[in-house]
Amino acid sequence: MIRLIVGTKGTGKTKTLIGLVNDALASSKGSVVCIEKGDKLRYDINYRCRLIDSEAYHVSDGRSLYGFIAGMLASNHDITDLFIDSALKICRDDTADFDGFLEKLGVLDRSVDVNIVITASIDPSAATEKMKEYIK
Repeated sequence: MIRLIVGTKGTGKTKTLIGLVNDALASSKGSVVCIEKGDKLRYDINYRCRLIDSEAYHVSDGRSLYGFIAGMLASNHDITDLFIDSALKICRDDTADFDGFLEKLGVLDRSVDVNIVITASIDPSAATEKMKEYIK
């Protein structure tokens, strides 16, 4: 299942994500992973979560983000929850690129049993039709 949390800067997307990560850690019997742009979550996320800075692995667009996630899921079948903070920023604020990422991730989601939560800084009224499919 993919869930997209959208809103403009300062609307609480990251705070919501942090709460969801920590809740997942409390209930998961597997691995919880959080991908972020930079290292701003280091002190807010429980140490048991695998926190990954996308910049450290040169993930800088939708294609590389998808490949990074597919590789992780292929190599670690224990991942139960995957969180991606600032995913639209990772895609260089390119909504077409982000939509392509969501399209491929949606196909992958049908073959894996992982809860995926993504945040994106965009006004909900500016969300594309592809984004709206995942806003819950």
